[in-house]
Amino acid sequence: MWQTLLSYAAGTVVALFPIANPIGAIPIFYSLTEQDSPPYRHAQARAVALNVLWVLALFLFAGREILGFFGISLDVLRIAGGLLVAHTAWQMVTVRQRLTDLEHEEAIDKEDISFTPMAVPLVSGPGAIGIVISISARLSDWASYVGSLMGVALLAISLYFCLTLGEPLVKALGRNGLGALNRVFGFFILAIAVQFISEGSLNLLREALGELFHQT
Repeated sequence: MWQTLLSYAAGTVVALFPIANPIGAIPIFYSLTEQDSPPYRHAQARAVALNVLWVLALFLFAGREILGFFGISLDVLRIAGGLLVAHTAWQMVTVRQRLTDLEHEEAIDKEDISFTPMAVPLVSGPGAIGIVISISARLSDWASYVGSLMGVALLAISLYFCLTLGEPLVKALGRNGLGALNRVFGFFILAIAVQFISEGSLNLLREALGELFHQT
């Protein structure tokens, strides 16, 4: 049982971490909270992590029902999720802002940024939600669900530590260093997106060819 829990927890963290990109959220978080006191910033970091936890956990447990309600196959979800992830990765590689200027100005004026824009859509955005729904479609018993939930919780914990301990990283790397780090993450995320799209497309093609040969 413990092996199953650890396997699903590790798999969920590995799948989600590059897409949610807690490290990439550090500079945005500090730019939005630069006028706040350290205790309030830590409280906001804790709230962001908790919001990410419940949002992703909700889609983890409701994912199968969502797919059934809309009549969406897992392979179609892989392709759609891959396109969304590729869009995010391309923005990272080309160093485009994850928030528009208007969204950034509005967020600076907000007292509480823990849900929007930090948790949604920056960390637990469409790409991360698509990954979680894809994971949920493969879960079969309570151990796999608990293991995946542990993985989501580990992601939230890592996000909390990134946001609370990230200030030295921001100061040490500077904008150029963070931009370079973001490009590296973006490249690997783009590769993951291509894999999602290719796997989903190949599976749909095999299914279509199988039905065609079956009819003939």
